Amino acid sequence: MTARDLWRPASGCDDGCLPAAGEVPTVPMGRRVLRLVAALGMLLAGVAVVVLLPVLPTRERQALLSGWARATVRAFGVRLVVRGRLPRRRALLVANHMSWLDILAVLAVAPTRMVAKREIRSWPVVGLLAAAAGTVFVDRSRPLALPGTVDRVADALRAGRSVAVFPEGTTWCAASGATDCRPGGGFRPATFQAAIDTGSPVVPLRLTYRYAVTGSSTTVAAFLGADTLLRSVARVVAARELVLSVTVAAALHPAGDADRRLLARAAESAVHLLPAAGAVARARLRPVPTVPPAVSVPTPAVDRELDLAA
Repeated sequence: MTARDLWRPASGCDDGCLPAAGEVPTVPMGRRVLRLVAALGMLLAGVAVVVLLPVLPTRERQALLSGWARATVRAFGVRLVVRGRLPRRRALLVANHMSWLDILAVLAVAPTRMVAKREIRSWPVVGLLAAAAGTVFVDRSRPLALPGTVDRVADALRAGRSVAVFPEGTTWCAASGATDCRPGGGFRPATFQAAIDTGSPVVPLRLTYRYAVTGSSTTVAAFLGADTLLRSVARVVAARELVLSVTVAAALHPAGDADRRLLARAAESAVHLLPAAGAVARARLRPVPTVPPAVSVPTPAVDRELDLAA
């Protein structure tokens, strides 16, 4: 395995991780068409958002981007629910990654700068929006460019901006309970160095997909392996009462000499150990001793639950 292969991870998730056609509760064809029309309308509205973002003050820019992302998620027929509370100050937000919808969900909840693969820059409308919102694009074919990416993330944090990243490096299905898929590939530690260097908290986010009626988790929205974006979109607009939950864990506060690998493992544990119901894990990182002591991670009640369906 070469260094380039390590930089461009493959999850091992494929069509076997997706639900069979008969297992997905669906809506009639007419409803699917209406959802597609609504989603296309939101993408066209995104062109106006691209024009306005650079000229708006920060608060208004964030509100516009968040509102557009929230409305776009709803246009696809997905209900967005947030559990927990985001910090008001700058932070590095880290989340598991399963679908293209994850990006819209994070922008709807916290209109931050994103770290995304360079290929998204060429996506219609979404790529323009990402660029206008200050996304840090990563060229995964150039491992030597990684330090520069970390520096740009650190610069954004120093400027008081929050930054969101999917540290697994690619999409996985395991976080939504798929039994035939390998567990997540682990959070890659590089971008966590930016939080350490700038004294910024790290806020883990857990993203899960479920059906509202049964409450069961699903991978219907997944965008995995050789799957195409069109196929994934078709599954989403056909799904009945799909709910995307964003659960916010308590912030991790790394010390100035913290080990980024330990920080990444702590954030990964917070994401994957969070119950889908939304209990929030709490932990605080200290300088790394030779033999780390055991850490108790309590799970207090949820601070709030916000349904972003409207």
